[in-house]
Amino acid sequence: MARRGIMSNELKEEIAKDLGIYDVVKTEGWGGIKSRDAGNMVKRAIEMAEQQMKSPK
Repeated sequence: MARRGIMSNELKEEIAKDLGIYDVVKTEGWGGIKSRDAGNMVKRAIEMAEQQMKSPK
């Protein structure tokens, strides 16, 4: 059974670029990033969601 990701590939790529790990993703795929980097990606995604919730619509 395949797991379905919550974040879009575009968002993951954007965050990876912001964190400076996109080169690893391009060469090795998502499995090539370190656990710490994956955690930092999740942390950044949460921060982005919180900022989006705070901004007026």
